[in-house]
Amino acid sequence: MLRKMIPALYLLLLIALSPTISAQLTVEKIMREASWIGTSPTNPTWTQDGQYLYFNWNPTKSISDSLYYISLQNKVPMKAIPIETHNYNGTGNYIYNLARTQYVFAKDGDIFIGDTKTNKLRRITQTVDPESAPRFSFNETAVVYNRGQNLYAWDIITGETRQLTHLRGAADGAQRSTTPTTRTSTTGTIPQEEWMKNDQLQYFQVLKERKDKREKGEAYTKSIPKPKELRNISIEDKTLSGLNISPNGRYISYNLTKQVTNAKTTIVPNYVTESGFTTDIAARTKVGAPQSTTEFFIYDRENDTVWVVRTDSIPGIRDLPDYLKDYPRQLEERKKKNVNREVVFVGTSWSPKGTHVAFDVRSADNKDRWLIRWDTATRQLKLIDRQRDEAWIGGPGVSNPRLGWLDEDNYWFQSETTGYSHLYTINVATGTRRALTSGNYEVQQAQLSLDKKSFFITTNEIHPGDQQFFRLNVATGKKERITSMPGANQVSVSRDEKHIAILHSSSNKPWELYIQENKPGGKIEQVTTMAQSAEFKTYAWREPEVVTFPARDGAMVYARLYKPANPHPNKPAVIFVHGAGYLQNAHKWWSQYFREYMFNNLLADQGYVVLDIDYRGSSGYGRDWRTGIYRYMGGKDLSDHTDGVNWLVKNHGVNPKHVGIYGGSYGGFITLMGLFTEPEVYAAGGALRSVTDWANYNHQYTSNILNEPYTDSIAYRRSSPLYFAEGLKGHLLMCHGMVDVNVHFQDIIKLSQRLIELGKDNWELAVYPMEDHAFVEASSWTDEYKRVLKLFEMVLKR
Repeated sequence: MLRKMIPALYLLLLIALSPTISAQLTVEKIMREASWIGTSPTNPTWTQDGQYLYFNWNPTKSISDSLYYISLQNKVPMKAIPIETHNYNGTGNYIYNLARTQYVFAKDGDIFIGDTKTNKLRRITQTVDPESAPRFSFNETAVVYNRGQNLYAWDIITGETRQLTHLRGAADGAQRSTTPTTRTSTTGTIPQEEWMKNDQLQYFQVLKERKDKREKGEAYTKSIPKPKELRNISIEDKTLSGLNISPNGRYISYNLTKQVTNAKTTIVPNYVTESGFTTDIAARTKVGAPQSTTEFFIYDRENDTVWVVRTDSIPGIRDLPDYLKDYPRQLEERKKKNVNREVVFVGTSWSPKGTHVAFDVRSADNKDRWLIRWDTATRQLKLIDRQRDEAWIGGPGVSNPRLGWLDEDNYWFQSETTGYSHLYTINVATGTRRALTSGNYEVQQAQLSLDKKSFFITTNEIHPGDQQFFRLNVATGKKERITSMPGANQVSVSRDEKHIAILHSSSNKPWELYIQENKPGGKIEQVTTMAQSAEFKTYAWREPEVVTFPARDGAMVYARLYKPANPHPNKPAVIFVHGAGYLQNAHKWWSQYFREYMFNNLLADQGYVVLDIDYRGSSGYGRDWRTGIYRYMGGKDLSDHTDGVNWLVKNHGVNPKHVGIYGGSYGGFITLMGLFTEPEVYAAGGALRSVTDWANYNHQYTSNILNEPYTDSIAYRRSSPLYFAEGLKGHLLMCHGMVDVNVHFQDIIKLSQRLIELGKDNWELAVYPMEDHAFVEASSWTDEYKRVLKLFEMVLKR
């Protein structure tokens, strides 16, 4: 009996340990709370001395993450005790003086200053009102910080605090008078009162002496020089932002924004509430609504003068967009008006000695980015760089500006001027411009080193779907590759720049934390090991092949390919469409669409070939790819998917009659456009939380791509699925959360009414009364994807 049991036990042990024998996937299993996968660390933050690394983590499966840390001496994660959590600077945002002997930071609404040599920390403020944004100024003799809408300076030597600005809004009201009031007459002094006053002083000596004494005292007081009063600067009903001060403390710069009050906003009804009553959620405006306007000011404290930065002289301020050629009447009207475009001031940075201030200016139509400097000596505006894009300004380091000063005359920035986002420097005195990087890849992150002689950059030059970390020498342009693990390496540099923390993942393994010496070939040590639970490891998750195929215009399209071990006899295929538009998913790291990654594994197990495409409009491939959807969403982004289907048919034996498509948000939009405009290609589709009419969406995203509905109706007409619903022939599933404050439920209701009026009967709508755009409940995810799977099983395999 024992001998019979041993082979059975051995077989069970072999099954448990073998990575090739995989557990069966179900929708119920993969759509559970994400914690079943494992726990990954987030937000790695170094302490100021570079000796400790803090991060958020949840190895104990608690309700939420807790704070953990390691030291360079002990790399075993330890849970922070309450006092350590209290003292932790979660932002990791330390501002140093030029000599790096002192640093300041804000924490819990108060300001602190530290000494880098002694590690002593001193609290500057402890008030009810929150203080923020500390920096060194007055030639580093003071710490300046924001409180409310004003600046204050704390003297490092004396500890005295003084207010630097007196910016007041209309709601603040007028200053209260401290002088006593007197009764006056409109016709002058009343004779009776004047006679009585003289009579009193003539007959009462004490009264006269007191009057003389008082008048002498008042005269003396007036002779004493008064401290200079702060100028009361009214900002009226505008919103203050970008309050900043020059390093020498003389100039203060700020933005004032005039908010729009007459723009109509939308509401989202919430039907399932604790009260039992339907409530309205205040949402947003729609694309084309009036936008706020901004002005930029510089206050000269020495001369008590406020300068308004005028944009009239900016090159190209009156340029009109090319798309107006499609609207001759509108073009002529705009030419006749010949007015300056509205602009937005994105950010400012003062040179180290304060002789220049540079600011990033964007046109309101987002077709121009100007980098401008204001010279404090001449008080003149001078152009540093202009980037014009007839589609829209964007790309890494441009949409989220990364720029600053190397020294008093050399400025650095990123630009897509070559078609890919790269690093540049320019000498503002001579105008000499220099590219530090070049090539058909993107600089996706850039950080200037402490000595300002190097940049730490993350690029995808090895492969579009691979992120590696480099040190770039400013003088020579030479790069040294620091990281070596394939996939994504998201790096945090220690304050002393001797070590780096790396969040690393691959396409089938979630994020883990590593630490490495900050040099090529530096020793790598893994810190965490719990991103994959024991249950998650029981399945052999595919590492999808990153492939390329040619689009009809000759461009090469990147995609993830999931191949079934046992294809279904019908040779079906499913196209997954990632959301957001400007996002990358055909890469070599753990996808933020991890549920869809798992569902694609399930589909492959069921015999489907799955293709996940980085279509036109996706990130990671440069400017032309990013803007390939300009004025026509549902154009090249959709044809890229159709070309992918043709590639599957030709190279992987897929049956062209058995192709399905699914995706959420932008992916839902493409699914609708596929079924409506190319019904011969797509037999079934799952459109989840889909945009159906772009005129319903928000301004910031939509106006970049399609301009505005009333200025470019052509773009909206050819880009919105609502106008093409009559083309539906295949089977359509639509799913939408009813409290979606991003893509409103109104979108799917309008399309449903359109399908009803067209007499279409091959569609269904599943609604989720308590879900927003990103679902929260596992039950909702499960229901949604059971419906998608059922659709494909019923249509593509019959």
